[in-house]
Amino acid sequence: MNTAVIVDAVRSPMAKGKPGGALSGLHAVELLAQTLRGLVERTGIDPGTVQDVIIGCVSQGGEQAATPGRQAWLAAGYPEHVPATTIDRRCGSAQQALHFAVQAVMAGVHDVVVAGGVESMSRVPMGSARMGADVHGPSVTSRYAPGMVSQGIAAELVAARWKIDRDEMDAYSARSHARAAAVADSGGFGEEIVPIRVPGRDEPVVADETIRRGTTAEKLAGLRCAFEDATIAERFPEISWSVTAGNSSQITDGASAVLVMSEERAARLGLRARARVVAMSVVGDDPIAMLTAPLPATRMVLDQAGLAIGDIDTVEVNEAFASVPLAWQAEFGIDEKRLNPAGGAIALGHPLGASGTRLFATLLNQLERTGGRYGLQTMCEAGGMANATVIERL
Repeated sequence: MNTAVIVDAVRSPMAKGKPGGALSGLHAVELLAQTLRGLVERTGIDPGTVQDVIIGCVSQGGEQAATPGRQAWLAAGYPEHVPATTIDRRCGSAQQALHFAVQAVMAGVHDVVVAGGVESMSRVPMGSARMGADVHGPSVTSRYAPGMVSQGIAAELVAARWKIDRDEMDAYSARSHARAAAVADSGGFGEEIVPIRVPGRDEPVVADETIRRGTTAEKLAGLRCAFEDATIAERFPEISWSVTAGNSSQITDGASAVLVMSEERAARLGLRARARVVAMSVVGDDPIAMLTAPLPATRMVLDQAGLAIGDIDTVEVNEAFASVPLAWQAEFGIDEKRLNPAGGAIALGHPLGASGTRLFATLLNQLERTGGRYGLQTMCEAGGMANATVIERL
C-alpha cells in the first residue's frame, strides 16, 4: 500500500458569512478558485498532473450547485481534463474529502489529488438547499419519535450529559478568541492563509475578520440563550439552557485546500512532504444527541494508529459549540493547552463544507511551530456522525 503524504495545506481568510462580510462580494466559485490557485502556486506543481479534485460543500444550491470544485478548477484557468467531485458529510465534508484523497493514493488509484472545501454562507445561506423540505422522511421520523432536534438543542443535550455549565462554555469561548488573536498577531496564520481578491476592494483580504479581540467571559455572559423552547424543555427536562451565539461557531465564508501525493511521487518531484496520514476513521452515533460521535471516532482512530491520547501533541476538535470540545476533553483528559491551541470555530468561524481542511491546515502549522510529532483532528457532523484523522509531522 502506498504512503500518502501532505505536501501543502492552505485556506482563505475567514470572513463573516453575511452581507457586508469581507468575502460576501465574491462568488463562491471564485473564492475556491483563488484558494486552489494559491495551493498550486505555492507548491509549483503542474496542475495538469492532478488526477482528481475532491471538494466538500454542504449547501449545494445556488452558486454552489454545479460541482463547485469543477467550476473553480476551470475558473482558475487549469486544464480541462482534470475532474472534480463534491462531498457532503455535513460539517465534516472537507475532512471526508481529504480521507477520500488519501485512500485513493494509498490504493494506488491516484498519486496526485487535491482535497478541500468551500462554503459561502453569505451568498448561499445555511439550509437554503433544503428549502423547508422534510429531509428525514416518515420512517426516520417514526423511528426517532417524537422527532429530530436542531444542532443547537443537541449542543444543550451534550452540555447536560457532561454537566458543562454556562460559565465553562463562556470561559472556553473567550479563550478561543484570545488564542486565535495571539496566533494571528504573531503572524502564525500567515503560513496557511492565501490572499483573496474581492471585486470592489483595492487590497486583497489577507486576515480573518471573525476574531473578536477583547472578548471576555463576562461579556459573553450577557448574551441570551439562542435555542430556549418550552416544548423542548418538556421533552428534555435536563437541559438548563446555556448555548448562545457567543459560545457557538460563527457563520462564515471560507475555502481551503490540501495537496495529497504518494510519497514516491512527491520525492520524484523534489517536493517536501510536510506530514503523512497515519490513520482515519468515520463513525455514526446517536442522531438525537448528534454531536457525540467525535468520542467513538477518536477511540477508533487512536486504535487504528496504535497510539494513546498521551502520544498526541496537538488536537483540533471542531468548535461547533463550546460544549463539544469540553465534552471531548472530559472524556480524554488531555491538557487543555494541547486542545485547539490556535482557537477554533468560535473565533475563526465555521464555513461548513470548508472547515475540515481549514482545521487540518491549522493543525499542521501548529505541529510545525511547536515541533510536535502527532496531531489529531475530529469533527462532529449533523445526523450524529464524525470523522477523525491522525497525522504525523515529517
